[in-house]
Amino acid sequence: MLMRLAGERATGALLRDQGTLYLVEGRVVHAESPAAPGIDVLLTAGGALPRQGWQEALSLAGTRNEVGRQLVDSGRVTAGELEMCHLGALFDAAFFVLGPASGPTRFRYGVAHWLGRVRPVDAETVERETRRRRALLDSVWPCPELDTSPVVARPPAPGQTVTGRQDALLRLADGVRTPTAIAWALGRPSFHTLLEVRRLAAAGLVEPPRTPEPARTPFPAPAPVPDDCVEPDVALLRRVRDALEASL
Repeated sequence: MLMRLAGERATGALLRDQGTLYLVEGRVVHAESPAAPGIDVLLTAGGALPRQGWQEALSLAGTRNEVGRQLVDSGRVTAGELEMCHLGALFDAAFFVLGPASGPTRFRYGVAHWLGRVRPVDAETVERETRRRRALLDSVWPCPELDTSPVVARPPAPGQTVTGRQDALLRLADGVRTPTAIAWALGRPSFHTLLEVRRLAAAGLVEPPRTPEPARTPFPAPAPVPDDCVEPDVALLRRVRDALEASL
């Protein structure tokens, strides 16, 4: 459906269970997903933009769908900083929106995003990058269950070292937070966190998720013996035995 809309040069919002892609004349101008921190988180968590500055730009230009332009024109961020964070948020959210388990797809024509145009991306590029990222995850550690399971850290082996980014992630691996929850807490793109978790699992620094054991089928209880069971004819059984022994 995305490629068909791109061919139609459609403008509007492509909605799926895991988020939304915003198109202008068939090109993707933004993406949002509850599984991925938005551009506001990426800008403010890294210190490039104070939270107050973001709220101010949203209040002044949100209704005009020009928040991006307002941020640059006010000197809050440079055009390069905005473009870098915008593309990071777009590809990060699109990874989840275009996932195989995202449910039904709908399109609402004419819907615009409040950020405005920053750097539109061809739909084919977004789709190709999503496939590349999924293949990259599987090449590092083929265990999709890691992406949605609580992260449980393991102590490093003697002589094993971790990077500063890995250490910050492992400090939040409390057995409750999932990789996406850790990404929100750190203000990092979710895909990068998924990739780091799989690398940590491959290095033995993260517990693999436990596979639930199949339910055991209990053995059937022996059939009850009827109360009126006839006692065996012992004399008959002895005669049969004697006859068998005589024929041997």
